[in-house]
Amino acid sequence: MEISSPSLFNQEDLSHIFALFQQQQQQQQLDMDAFDLFSSPFKRRRLDGGDGAGDDDDDSDSSKASPAVPAFASLFSFDLDSVAEDEDQKWVRVEEPPQQKRQVLPGPDEAKSKSGGTKRARRPPAAAAAAAAAGGGGSPGPVEPVGGSTRRLWVKDRKKEWWDNLNRPDVPDEEFRAAFRMSRATFDMICDELDAAVTKKNTALREAVPVRQRVAVCIWRLATGEPLRLVSNRFGLGISTCHKLVLEVCAAIKDVLMPKFVQWPEEPQLGHIKRRFESASGIPNVAGSMYTTHVPIIAPKTRVAEYYNKRHTERNQRTSYSITVQGVVDDRGVFTDICIGWPGSMTDDKVLENSALYQRASQSLLRDLWIVGNSGHPLTDWVLVPYTQKNLTWAQHEFNERVGTVQRVGREAFARLKSRWACLQKRTEVKLQDLPVVLGACCILHNICEARGETVTEAERFALLDDEMVAEKAVRSATAQQARDHIAHNLLHHGPAVTAFL
Repeated sequence: MEISSPSLFNQEDLSHIFALFQQQQQQQQLDMDAFDLFSSPFKRRRLDGGDGAGDDDDDSDSSKASPAVPAFASLFSFDLDSVAEDEDQKWVRVEEPPQQKRQVLPGPDEAKSKSGGTKRARRPPAAAAAAAAAGGGGSPGPVEPVGGSTRRLWVKDRKKEWWDNLNRPDVPDEEFRAAFRMSRATFDMICDELDAAVTKKNTALREAVPVRQRVAVCIWRLATGEPLRLVSNRFGLGISTCHKLVLEVCAAIKDVLMPKFVQWPEEPQLGHIKRRFESASGIPNVAGSMYTTHVPIIAPKTRVAEYYNKRHTERNQRTSYSITVQGVVDDRGVFTDICIGWPGSMTDDKVLENSALYQRASQSLLRDLWIVGNSGHPLTDWVLVPYTQKNLTWAQHEFNERVGTVQRVGREAFARLKSRWACLQKRTEVKLQDLPVVLGACCILHNICEARGETVTEAERFALLDDEMVAEKAVRSATAQQARDHIAHNLLHHGPAVTAFL
């Protein structure tokens, strides 16, 4: 008797099971190939239906047995091309300068091959705007440069009717003069002189401010002393632009006009000045009248004590700070020498000692000349001042009257200076380091107005208040003291003095 195990499956059943198992393995292999497509784009060739180079022999039958795989592969093929293209463009934008970057539009065939014929290729903004302008379609707009970011320039619309009205040729000269303290002819002359120094070129972004408007901003600011906010409203310019224009034009006035209009007189002009002064006062060899004034300023951040003005503080009952302006004028009130910028705590004689005029006199360049000063200046071999003692003789009193005539020339010149340029009457917004240039421009413009016969109206006159003090050492030369006594004696007993005793 033979004992054997029962047979559960026959040969046909086993072959059917083996076929099912083989089909499952093939399906799993296809799924793995589709998954590997994300990490390795090079395996797409097997699924894209290419030339079959490098394909496995085992997968050839499975690719034919699954018709859905090529469509699936083509869908992911387009997305991966787009991702690769975006990453490449982003890298170029970061690494290459915008000025050197060039974008080339893809051709029709290339765009179709990347998009599968269903998606339009993207164009750069500049190329799209240029194409729209060429084809006449779309709304017009700014063309952006390729590869670079654009800047939108927002310019505030400012009104400038006030300046446009004054700039008209038919505007009355009285109206123009009331605004700028000078006639149109004088203003035009200044613009012509400064044209080469203040002209700016137009740029691709905006047009430069015209020369006449630049000069007008500066002169109106000096003449009125109004804050920059009002200057901006008058001329239709920004506040910072107006401040910059004032400093630029003042610097141009100093560089261009000062050598022409502020000069120490030479012969024969010096001889004419001495004769006119002698005719008015009887004192011979007077070359100029000297005066020192103070211009109020805002308390500086450094060296505050040096600019503290004790005399103005006591008179006005308010803390005052100032800088000094020393000037010498001729018989017409025109400045022939100016010294600007010393702190307000310095006395008149100290300011004189630190001036270039004093250095010139130390080099004997003012020999046989008198500069008439006030009681705050010392009596030297070239500075003639009045007697300051209380009990005066008749001769000394007569001398003080005659020398006062010369002193008034200088004082009235400074009064007209501050009357014309109201910025000198109150504290200004100009920084301390820029203030000497601005004050110097006022003196130069004063000379131009005086030389061209520009008058100061009664409404514009300013009361000049400067506290005069006696110099610490009133007499510094015995020879000068004898010369002054002799001039005083001749003025009382013999009329005008005819000789100098230096």
